Amino acid sequence: MCLSAMHPEPAREKESKAGRRHTMSRLLRHLAAIALLPFVVTVVVPTWLARQNGVTLGVSRNAVGIFGQGIGVILIAIGLTLFVASLRRFATEGEGTLAPWDPPRRLVLLGPYRYVRNPMISGVVFVVFGEALLLSSTAHLEWALLFLGMNLVYIPLLEEPQLKRRFGSEYGEYCRHVPRIFPRFRAWQRDDAGVA
Repeated sequence: MCLSAMHPEPAREKESKAGRRHTMSRLLRHLAAIALLPFVVTVVVPTWLARQNGVTLGVSRNAVGIFGQGIGVILIAIGLTLFVASLRRFATEGEGTLAPWDPPRRLVLLGPYRYVRNPMISGVVFVVFGEALLLSSTAHLEWALLFLGMNLVYIPLLEEPQLKRRFGSEYGEYCRHVPRIFPRFRAWQRDDAGVA
């Protein structure tokens, strides 16, 4: 029996270990980014607000309140769907994370990015507004408005100029057709020349 058949080649073993380390590193980068950004916005701050303001989750006592809570659940579901779908695209196509310190290396233009330029932020916005409706909480509504306002300032002043430098005219063309925060109803389609 050949010894090489009994023991894997050292080079293959090293490649396998390197691949596992790379996968683990990427997973840890994503988890850290999620823990530091959307988790704080959608869980930590709302929990703190609920405790500070005596807000508890319960079924409303009137039809308008129940309707509002139903809309809140729908907004949370839309937000989570947008967030998860865009996070997956960032990891696989963009080769980066949602964190500004570890951005994607490639421009992502598929999936939810065909409807809105910032589907992760849009997803989080939907979630925090959904939480405000679900909890019937003015404090949570104020938080949702503050978070939306911060992103309406941060994205065009800081994030988009960096993306324009990194991705050039392709990103500029994309910006002309796809809105920043509030999704289009129909997906943006472009031909080979980049024209919608």
